Amino acid sequence: MRYVNNLGTIRIAILFLILANIIWGASFPIYKWALDDIPSLTFVFLRFYIGALIMLPFVYKDLKIKREDWWDLFLLSFIGITVSISLLILGLKLSSSINAPIILSAGPIVLIIGSFFYLKEKLKRKVVAGTLVSLIGVLVIVLLPVFKQGLDGSLLGNIFLVGAAIGSVIHALLLKKILTKYKALTIAFWSFLIGSLPLLPFYFIELNQTHWTADINMKVIIGILFGSVLATSIAHSLYAYGIKFIKASEVGIFTYVDPIATIVIALPLLHEEITPLYLIGSLFVFLGIFVAEGRLHYHPLHKLRSSL
Repeated sequence: MRYVNNLGTIRIAILFLILANIIWGASFPIYKWALDDIPSLTFVFLRFYIGALIMLPFVYKDLKIKREDWWDLFLLSFIGITVSISLLILGLKLSSSINAPIILSAGPIVLIIGSFFYLKEKLKRKVVAGTLVSLIGVLVIVLLPVFKQGLDGSLLGNIFLVGAAIGSVIHALLLKKILTKYKALTIAFWSFLIGSLPLLPFYFIELNQTHWTADINMKVIIGILFGSVLATSIAHSLYAYGIKFIKASEVGIFTYVDPIATIVIALPLLHEEITPLYLIGSLFVFLGIFVAEGRLHYHPLHKLRSSL
């Protein structure tokens, strides 16, 4: 009975991780769409502060954190929310939304290495070769604006996305460690609240500089609601639950579904273009992941089938 229950828990964890990444994949073009009418750091602050308020009624009985864990929680929140998500939103503001999931998809390579050093998980063979191949693909995507129109803001946006990818890997490792001690919703609430507060000064600065509240429209409302409810409260809770039962070195494979969700939304909403160089870079990213992991069937749906 215990074995069956464990299998059921793992299946739920896998489904939650797939669903969370579908939401996040769809969020990239929706955010970029909304960022036309709302300042970047204001958007990040509202997304996570509102997300924390939404979650409060569900976690107010489980808010206690031991003194020795506050530093890890602060580090998790600052790197994973304040820094990483801010870089992501700044990157989306300047770059194409379809670039984001491909660059972030290189995260599993870094995550495998990080899980070896930080969590002492066994390192897979060929990781060095796979890392090099993936990095070639990432460089193609990052330097794509140079190939198309020379140096411009899109290049800086892609660099921001690389920073966000690194931050997300560190966030996953820190989250994996602290979730052994607390409920997923408890950590999600505190990380949203703590991660949003350092952005409060930027919220007031951008409010004074842009007066964006005078022109609130449906794009802004949809962007904030999608970000705070679906992508923050729901998706992060699903992710926090899922990562608790899945090895840290395997969590990154669920980002494979992100590009599909992004493209499905970005093409009709933003009319972004998929170029040959974009396809080549994407191919190298996923080829590198395959080389490093050594398994063609290493993808989310296989994980789900293998647990059935």
